[in-house]
Amino acid sequence: QVQLVESGGGLVQAGGSLRLSCAASGRTFRSYAMAWFRQAPGKEREFVSAISGSGGTTYYAEPVKGRFTISRHNAKNTVYLQMNSLKPEDTAVYYCAAGPFVRNPDVMAGTGAYDYWGQGTQVTVSS
Repeated sequence: QVQLVESGGGLVQAGGSLRLSCAASGRTFRSYAMAWFRQAPGKEREFVSAISGSGGTTYYAEPVKGRFTISRHNAKNTVYLQMNSLKPEDTAVYYCAAGPFVRNPDVMAGTGAYDYWGQGTQVTVSS
């Protein structure tokens, strides 16, 4: 069983930055791929980024490429999402997820690839 707790959300102006963190419980953190998804009001949950257990492979959704960076610190059981050049359309609840890694970006972009989810953290970008 893995428990995930997100933090770091908040209100920021367009063009600003935020760094989200997701702390995981358990001794097997390194064995899981980690991902960030987001869900805006009235919309489906969408993939943002994923990272393999070693951190050597990362995937990004097109809308965030070049602006967001995913990373992980396995000794701290934590995954991060650095978000720069934020836009109002980035406003959403951001969720952290954990699951087995598959070397296929289409698979890792699906919610079904993940076994564990956090409660989410709100990110609001004002124009």
